[in-house]
Amino acid sequence: MIIIRNGTLVTEEGLIRADLALDQGKIAKIGEIPAAEGDEVADAEGCLVYPGFIDGHTHLDLPVAGTVTADDFESGTRGAVAGGTTSIVDFATQYKGDTVLNALETWKKKAEGKAHANYAFHMAVCDWNEETKAQMPALREAGVTSIKVYMAYDTALTDAQILEVLQEVKKFGGVTGCHCENGGLVTELQKEQLKAGHTGTDAHPLSRPAEVEAEAVNRFCYLGRLADAPINIVHLSTKLGLQEILKAKESGQTIYVESCPQYMLFDDSVYSLPDFEGAKYVCSPPLRKQEDVEALKEAVLKGEIDTIATDHCSFRFDTQKCAGKDDFTKIPNGAPGIEHRPAVFMKIFGDQLKPEDYMRLLSTNPAKVFGMYPRKGCLKEGSDADVTVWDPAVKWTISAKNQHQNVDYTPFEGLEVTGRPRYVFVNGELAAKDGEPTERHAGRYVKR
Repeated sequence: MIIIRNGTLVTEEGLIRADLALDQGKIAKIGEIPAAEGDEVADAEGCLVYPGFIDGHTHLDLPVAGTVTADDFESGTRGAVAGGTTSIVDFATQYKGDTVLNALETWKKKAEGKAHANYAFHMAVCDWNEETKAQMPALREAGVTSIKVYMAYDTALTDAQILEVLQEVKKFGGVTGCHCENGGLVTELQKEQLKAGHTGTDAHPLSRPAEVEAEAVNRFCYLGRLADAPINIVHLSTKLGLQEILKAKESGQTIYVESCPQYMLFDDSVYSLPDFEGAKYVCSPPLRKQEDVEALKEAVLKGEIDTIATDHCSFRFDTQKCAGKDDFTKIPNGAPGIEHRPAVFMKIFGDQLKPEDYMRLLSTNPAKVFGMYPRKGCLKEGSDADVTVWDPAVKWTISAKNQHQNVDYTPFEGLEVTGRPRYVFVNGELAAKDGEPTERHAGRYVKR
């Protein structure tokens, strides 16, 4: 048995000074716990003891844009536990001609035996047909409670298909998320930029203006309303998109909202950096105007955003990103963040948010939205022994030189942060200590 002693537990009932015992992969006891012979004691003096953080939006070992993301499940989850994240929800992707059940097995094999953190899967449905529809109940039985659809890229579905997906997912009590960008408009605006001779990274945000997101958010909200089904807006990046969500919520719709730290820290001025440095920030949706940054931060403080994820989709700068040096549309879209989400998010908000708020946004709400609560996302007896012991006093600087993600840069290079995990337990096993991962691959598939 492992006893976490002298820490302050962060719970839904508030902050509690108590010991926490981990045994056989579960939280065995909370209270005053004497150590017996053979027990291990982890000293959490001065620390906040959180339920393990959950990243509800990652892309590991993903074939995309003629390449494959730099992080697989080994390196990606190694970075995750180093930063305090004990579970991820990645995107198994059904490509054209594939089935959703085969896609799930493909992604499970990518992760099996490699993962330092637990892993679950959303299913990205990219080929909606009668066979896909027929397999949805079996997909639910396999533990997938969340589906993703796209309104952009070659993975996009039509509005009619998205409506059908919403109706089917509603039948088994799941939630449908959407990448909300008007793909047709993006394609045309990219052509306009290239025709005008704008090939650099500063053309990226111009080809995907806020209106492109807001229109798609509006459309997805109305589709959700037609289906009378809950929806999840992923990686919200704009004030306009937020306004559409709030308007839809007024009609009583169930809408979950996810955003990411990068949209609350950077603005689109980074795309004008010299020496192609702007490519490091090319992600979709792109980084926005300062008014969008401020609107999202205010939305977090008002409780209008439910979950904070990363959309971790990493590519090496020295090789993969450089494919678009002469044409911004060929830069692989995505940025790394799986390792630094908790520290960066806490840097942004500091004492404006309480520990209970950080727990809600980084752990409890992702667990609830994606069907893992109370197994995960809380400190309760009988819950899984996924625990992040956070030392709020450690000061350190984020750098590619000290990260564990398999990528040669971080968009947060040089950011001075306060707070780092002293211990990270995954299924009751020590997965990281003082920001350094152990060699244990303790992660398991989470059947939700």
